Amino acid sequence: MAKFELLAASAMILLSIAPAMAQTATTTSAENTAPTNGPGQEAPSTPTTSTQTTQDASIAPPTDPYGAQDIVITAQRQSQRLQVVPIAVSAFTADNIAKQQIVNPSALQQTLPNITFTKTNFTTSSFTIRGIGDLCTGATCDTATGIHVNDMPLVTTRLFESEFFDLERIEVLRGPQGTLFGRNATSGVVNFISAKPDLTGVHSAAEFEYGNYDSKRVRAMINLPFTETLGIRVAGTYLNRDGYTKNLYDGRDIDGRDLYSVRGTLSWAPTSNTRIDLIGSYFREKDDRSRLQKQLCHRDPTGILGCLPDRLANETANGNSTLAAVLSSSEFFAVNNPALGRFGLQSLYGQDTYAGVVNPSDVRTVSLDYSPTYFAEEEQYTAKIFHDFGPVSLNFTGGYTRNVVDSTADYNLAVENPLTNNVGLATLNALARTGSPFAFLSGVRQALIPNGPAGGVCQSAADPNNVGIYGGNSIGCYAQSLDFDRSRQKSRQFSAEAHLDSNFDGMFNFLLGGIYVDSKSTNTDYFVNAFGLDYASGILGSANAAGAGLPAGNGYFLSTPFYRNSDVEFRLKSYGIFGETYFKFTDKLKLTVGLRYNHDEKTDQARNLALNVLTPIGATGIEQGLNYGTVDFDPNLPGRQEFANAQVSFSRLTGRAVVDYRITENNLLYASYSRGYKSGGINPPLLPMFNVSSTFLPEQVNAYEIGSKNTFGGGQFRLNLTGFYYQYKNLQLSRIVARTSVNDNVDADIYGVEAEAIMSPVPAFVVNMNASYLHSKVSSDKFLVNPRDVSGGRADAVIIKDITNASNCVVVPNVAGNAALSNGYVALVNRAIGLRAPTAIPTIAATGAFGICSALGANAAASGVSVLDGVTTNIRGNRLPQAPTYKWSVGAQYTIDFANGMSLVPRADLNYTGGLSGSIFNTQIDRIQGYEVVNMQVQLNAREDRFYVRAYVQNLTNNDATTGQYVTDQSAGLFTNIFTIEPRRYGVAAGFKF
Repeated sequence: MAKFELLAASAMILLSIAPAMAQTATTTSAENTAPTNGPGQEAPSTPTTSTQTTQDASIAPPTDPYGAQDIVITAQRQSQRLQVVPIAVSAFTADNIAKQQIVNPSALQQTLPNITFTKTNFTTSSFTIRGIGDLCTGATCDTATGIHVNDMPLVTTRLFESEFFDLERIEVLRGPQGTLFGRNATSGVVNFISAKPDLTGVHSAAEFEYGNYDSKRVRAMINLPFTETLGIRVAGTYLNRDGYTKNLYDGRDIDGRDLYSVRGTLSWAPTSNTRIDLIGSYFREKDDRSRLQKQLCHRDPTGILGCLPDRLANETANGNSTLAAVLSSSEFFAVNNPALGRFGLQSLYGQDTYAGVVNPSDVRTVSLDYSPTYFAEEEQYTAKIFHDFGPVSLNFTGGYTRNVVDSTADYNLAVENPLTNNVGLATLNALARTGSPFAFLSGVRQALIPNGPAGGVCQSAADPNNVGIYGGNSIGCYAQSLDFDRSRQKSRQFSAEAHLDSNFDGMFNFLLGGIYVDSKSTNTDYFVNAFGLDYASGILGSANAAGAGLPAGNGYFLSTPFYRNSDVEFRLKSYGIFGETYFKFTDKLKLTVGLRYNHDEKTDQARNLALNVLTPIGATGIEQGLNYGTVDFDPNLPGRQEFANAQVSFSRLTGRAVVDYRITENNLLYASYSRGYKSGGINPPLLPMFNVSSTFLPEQVNAYEIGSKNTFGGGQFRLNLTGFYYQYKNLQLSRIVARTSVNDNVDADIYGVEAEAIMSPVPAFVVNMNASYLHSKVSSDKFLVNPRDVSGGRADAVIIKDITNASNCVVVPNVAGNAALSNGYVALVNRAIGLRAPTAIPTIAATGAFGICSALGANAAASGVSVLDGVTTNIRGNRLPQAPTYKWSVGAQYTIDFANGMSLVPRADLNYTGGLSGSIFNTQIDRIQGYEVVNMQVQLNAREDRFYVRAYVQNLTNNDATTGQYVTDQSAGLFTNIFTIEPRRYGVAAGFKF
């Protein structure tokens, strides 16, 4: 009870304003009045009958000067005023979207309580509600926040990459959803509702905008009724701007945008009881937008970690820590065959390829030799059918979507040192050209350095055929290695949903529905390319082929000469049956009870492809972990590119119960309980040595919520308060293991309060505010290895950089505190294979060494030590990532009316997001500072708002704040990618509407 008392007490302190209400009292539109379904009226997304409109006072707006500020929403699958819906929901009309400069998801989240948004590393993003976002990473993960367009759920979408245009409204529901909306969503639902044709007359609108970064944006709409019952609406947007980021290497600006989107809606309303909407949209982007903005690292001079785990600095990871470096090193070549040691590109104990490389201190300045590319495309086709039978009405939403994304980026955001004078390349060039025993390397030399080292090194493309440079798929030849990655995915989805809504005269009504979704994603690939991988593949592959008696020069490689993590095909088939019953005991008291049964089936065909080289130190293959490649998921089939096939299914019964009591016509209290569910999934295939479960479990949340919605002074002051408490079981969290994302489950408790308010002493002056408090923590013991420091803080540990796969393991004494034993054991084993003894790693207590984890593990037990993938730490009590404790915003606007009918509307918005953690480990390096964003604009409107001119500025203070982090794999050096808000943008716009 203490938590609920805290919620109630805190709620009375916080004041805020619903962004949905932030509009002038003089604004009138179809979204703001009680809609009907007649041929001459704008219909809501889920139409209601005129009988419902007159029967349910919740639909009719109050008759006061501020009535136009009410918004009719369909969050409960029926048209209701926002102020009478017993759900924590925020809504934005077209007017709100324009005035608050909500042009994309980043701007949307700034004006919402307990909500954050950030880009993530793999062409994705995370929309976090009340501390719950897309913490699960992988092709088989469900999204925590349900994204809907016109009520249709989207399993994958490029929506958050496009620009918002011609929307009727946006509804954001906070809390678990299942008995009303499509698929289950544990954090909430964002529903984008596009504007539909108005059958009363011809309308059109357009806006032309120009801003800094040579930004050109156009939005346009035309509405054409063919008859009194049939009409069409076509809208589109186009954006072209220069990049936000300066590349010092070639002087170009990168991270630009060049995109367009178009939507058409055909509506037919043959009677007042029937309406059919057919909606089609297309989005396309092709430009140099970069998924990666900036990398930070405190450089580790030893190369064991790559980046030190104490702080983020404008430095570059030690190149000797990377997969390309260890696999092409003299030490690794010599371990495979002593005669090959001379061909190594570098020694792991010598200077690395990033020595002396400068990482510019400015967040929007980089130096990179691989220019990013970005391509995205999406189609959506939706059919919405409504018919009122009288006692019940039918709503159907079905559709098809297809989207594709394919992007490349400089993986290390840095320019490596040239390889012109590399000793290993010189040796290859000299020996492979002669009749020496190394003539079998002549094919490798010809492919990689056809003109000798001085002529540059030739590299593989990120090639879906897996042959790269050796199959003729090259990006060209350069003085240095161009390290880059590629992320791509192709998806399609079919879905159909229908629900029946009753309209009985008595106290009882119901909603009964069902949904089916069939989604398929193919070629969900992630590539990492580097010259070192090409080189190691050629040298070691050809040596292995020659040793097997194959003709010299054939079979250069055993597998892909680059790293590729691939979900070849992921298939989701899901169905749900849901319903709600409504008991209206009196005009004031109402009970809602809902249930949902959901069944999800997931199948996945995946593989990890890379070099596949046997290391002959008593090796028997993959069983001892001495085989690098995860090419092979069956240890009895070495060298074959086998697929891992997996199938899982999950079924759950969930539901909710809500009691709402209307104290007066303008004051509502409600309390609810709901159970949310998100299905589990399949982890990528990994070798047994990494100790990762092949699947992860479904999430379940018990959510308790109390709330109050109030209107005072005839609309002059409105205050909505919400308190909530969540009990999460098996919350899904992602971590990186062996260059791929795997997911674990943890339990968590979350509670908080939210307040939304509006103050409007006179209709022309509106002040909006919102504020929220959030407390989240892991509620049970969970022991995980922190990849930044696998020693777990132990001074007696030795961190090993495995030279067969570039991952880290740790050697610890079985009797804690005996550092001499663990260090001595590593020194002894390493000496036998030509590697050095442990050395101190700055800023951490443990020592470190290059080594082979499986070789160290061979006699560990008899020597009194253990070899682990890491020393675990207990994350119990840690706060969840992307969950700021405090968040608030305030905005104000004033409408100045002139005698000639024109008006001037200045507006200012201040949004603040508090500090948060970028990782579940909550260490100092994971902390993300709080930040503010200031937006301002002033708009001059002609009479009847037919024409207008607007000047605007977004992010007035040019804040470069970080919104999220991604810590890369140990085999890449543990650098941190950060994602930031957009820089200051300003410009002017002019438009018309009639």
